[in-house]
Amino acid sequence: MPVARTEVAIVGAGPAGLLLGRLLGNAGIETVVLELRDRDHVEHRQRAGILEQATMDVLEAAGVGARMVRERLLHDGVELRFGGAGHRVDLHGLTGRRVAIYAQTEVVKDLVAARLEAGVPLDFEVSDVAVSGLDTDAPTVTYTHDGERVELRCEVVAGCDGFHGACRQAIPEAAMTVVERDYPFAWLGILAQVAPSSPELIYANHEDGFALASMRSPEISRLYVQCDAADELEAWSEDRIWAALHTRLATDDGWTLREGPVLDSSITPMRSHVASPLRHGRLFLAGDAGHIVPPTGAKGLNLAVADVTVLAAALIDHLHHGDDAGIDAYSDRALDRVWRCEHFSWWMTAMLHRFPGADGFDRALQRSQLDYLAASEAARTSLAENYVGLPL
Repeated sequence: MPVARTEVAIVGAGPAGLLLGRLLGNAGIETVVLELRDRDHVEHRQRAGILEQATMDVLEAAGVGARMVRERLLHDGVELRFGGAGHRVDLHGLTGRRVAIYAQTEVVKDLVAARLEAGVPLDFEVSDVAVSGLDTDAPTVTYTHDGERVELRCEVVAGCDGFHGACRQAIPEAAMTVVERDYPFAWLGILAQVAPSSPELIYANHEDGFALASMRSPEISRLYVQCDAADELEAWSEDRIWAALHTRLATDDGWTLREGPVLDSSITPMRSHVASPLRHGRLFLAGDAGHIVPPTGAKGLNLAVADVTVLAAALIDHLHHGDDAGIDAYSDRALDRVWRCEHFSWWMTAMLHRFPGADGFDRALQRSQLDYLAASEAARTSLAENYVGLPL
């Protein structure tokens, strides 16, 4: 079996793994990034589309933000829509910060291109990944690539390979505490070839269920409707999807939703999940490998960036200076932010969705919260501060 060596083995070529590799590479630390899927899949799977100000700052500082700066759509606010009327939350006016529309697919493309241009190892379509020696100073990652079994020896393993990845599974069950919540609904999302119907995102609470009007570009709209957690795509024709969007996003002032050809559709389950700690020996988890948030708060990608920003600084101190304070504190520091985002995402989800079995009392509580946001600058400021993201 061939033996390779590196300082940090990164499993997973999503935003977390690729950005960690970039940050460490900029500091002169050797990394190898391994990914189960092929490049086309990694660069085109539809995921998040909202970047916090801190995320944009990290990408620019890492030297991978030039195209983002050119093409992003900066947003100063969002709209909450309920009772047939819209209520704008002035994100920039309340916090001094903005968010941007720039799809995760584009972030990944930028990171892949930068890594390939730098000529550092990035292996797609690896299989049978196994992690061992985590309690030693010399962990190993073994995997198959191009039909050959490889042993990669390293000093640190970064598990950025998601909830079902090999890294998470390598941690003994007794060494990890998991808390989670599954929601009794999902999001059916579509990409449509039509200009957005609103210049800013619309989050709608309606008696039929939640809806969200977003975008990916000036020509492409991204739209979602709440559906049953057990629904299959086949149960939702394009006519049914558009009808639900028209109903749930309707206003009393005659606002019109634009329709266009559907380019892609998918159903996303809604769940909250946190594993603790995010470290086991020389293995560090980041992104979806350690935590999942419902998409209502737009926190998934941004949390992954926050994780690896903290982890990269800690690993640089450890590998360059022999200072272990950062890696020892990594899990606690990352989880502090994770739980703030878990709470915000849960709160947004609970306020905007229809829950099976909800009675008149539940619906009145939702409406009271929405009315309070519409009337109170203090309440809107709290929402805005969490939505644009806390500073890193």
